[in-house]
Amino acid sequence: MMELVMNGASMGLVLMGLVFFAAGSIGMLRFPDVYTRLHALTKADNLGLGLVVAGVALQAEGVPEVFKLILIWGLVLAGGAAGCHLVAQRACRRESHRL
Repeated sequence: MMELVMNGASMGLVLMGLVFFAAGSIGMLRFPDVYTRLHALTKADNLGLGLVVAGVALQAEGVPEVFKLILIWGLVLAGGAAGCHLVAQRACRRESHRL
């Protein structure tokens, strides 16, 4: 019975994560400017990946696997923030040259 509950919770978390990935992708396509697109994409994707990691962590066999998943999530968070900052900085510079 406990295994069924864990599988259901894991599947639910992964599905919620996929919904957030889809919402971020749709926001990236639909929002008008680069800043709102970046915001939608980074926030939704970070939360989506966190939910997927939580769902997969429930299926992990031990603590080292969970630690690796959390480490990957942290690295993706840092990389996403750095990439978003660079894109926004470039867009800001480009707008200031047009004025």
